[in-house]
Amino acid sequence: MTLFGTNGVRGIVNSEMTADMALNLGKSLGTYMHRHGLGSRVAVGRDTRISGDMLKSAAIAGLLSTGLEVVDVDILPTPALQYYVRDKTDAGVMITASHNPREYNGLKIVAGDGTEFSRQGEAEVEQIYYAGEFHAAQWNETGSFSSDQTILRTYMDGIISKVDAGTISTAGLTVVVDPGCGAGCGVTPILLRELGCRVITLNAQPDGTFPGRAPEPTREELGDLMNTVKAAGADLGVAHDGDADRVAFVDEKGEFLDEEDLLAIMAGHVLEGKKGSVVTPVSSSLKVRDVTESMGCELLWTAIGSIDVARKMIETGAVFGGEGNGGLIFPEFQYCRDGAMTAARMLEILASGRKLSELKQGIPEYYNTKKKIHVKDPKQVVEMLLTLDLHEGIGSAGDVGSVGDVGDVKVDRTDGLKLWYPDGWILIRPSGTEPLVRVYAESSTAGRTAELAGYGTDLVEEAARKVRQEEE
Repeated sequence: MTLFGTNGVRGIVNSEMTADMALNLGKSLGTYMHRHGLGSRVAVGRDTRISGDMLKSAAIAGLLSTGLEVVDVDILPTPALQYYVRDKTDAGVMITASHNPREYNGLKIVAGDGTEFSRQGEAEVEQIYYAGEFHAAQWNETGSFSSDQTILRTYMDGIISKVDAGTISTAGLTVVVDPGCGAGCGVTPILLRELGCRVITLNAQPDGTFPGRAPEPTREELGDLMNTVKAAGADLGVAHDGDADRVAFVDEKGEFLDEEDLLAIMAGHVLEGKKGSVVTPVSSSLKVRDVTESMGCELLWTAIGSIDVARKMIETGAVFGGEGNGGLIFPEFQYCRDGAMTAARMLEILASGRKLSELKQGIPEYYNTKKKIHVKDPKQVVEMLLTLDLHEGIGSAGDVGSVGDVGDVKVDRTDGLKLWYPDGWILIRPSGTEPLVRVYAESSTAGRTAELAGYGTDLVEEAARKVRQEEE
């Protein structure tokens, strides 16, 4: 059984994500650090979920049992924890389920440089967890415990130092901020006021039951924010997920900004100031490719996950990176998704006199769709798909003529299976957290996108049928 998903370990509290699990994950990380001589100081924080104290306390106990020094940094955004770890400790643990529903919680491990743990590191921690071979400190060498409540101030000061605070301050912008009762409550409203904005808040009280809306800031969940921006005549609406490593925006007309548009807009803004490569996962829209290449720069594709994006950025010296879900990475600040930093950079754009609705109009138009296909073993189904002869798969699963010349298909196995066509693409990959396969498709027309998505669905169903035949 795989423990770590795309971003850490997550599950329904006291069903899939238990105190025992957090305890043993703490022991596993401590054992891993002891084996590799990676230091002895670990910061532990959490978002506002009501199970946070239970899981945080269990993880701390596990870490202390291996002899590590633990610093409790309490409730804070995940990027704030990462900022602290980079400068102050040797590793970090964040108790969060990010955008998942209220009943979920999870645990994410941060490496000593402030990035998320590598896939290889996660695999070894997972191996230790399942083997149960934990390092146990002697009775007189169990770890020490302290707390530090200074990080939010340091984190906000760091953001302010990396943007044009003077220009933002003189612009007189009005912003409506909806942290969703999550970890962003203690940062973004304060930060934007200090940057000179008039700030109106919604759901800005920490509350792990998330009474105002669900933790994921989707268009469907942000009706109150969109209405308030419009009613107040605000310049911008800002919303976060549960741990504020992602952000969603609403323009001055009260319209939700598609996250893929955000990725492309911000790529263009960054490249205006500094040329270089941009990194994004294979699930991202062609919008960011078009913007990047129009500015004479290279777009690099990675597997899905902010871990993969950040490490590719470090490897290549990229000037910007991010995912099409509101998780953007600014390497001049730190190599992780950062919702508050993204909000500050958006203010920097608007302070120059441009409106967000106008910026959207300059982004190339594509149509994309995402489908979920429930299967018993998603990894096995995708592995079967990868073994199929492409010509056989096309011939048996759909009409070749409706999909495109087989010779025009470029097969990309960076993450799952991606089929590139001259006028669009299909991505098929197993979910890291649920029993389903995800099918993504994109093209310049709605009809072609639906056609590609239908063909991708046919391929998955064909692979699932062959898996069932083998099992029989």
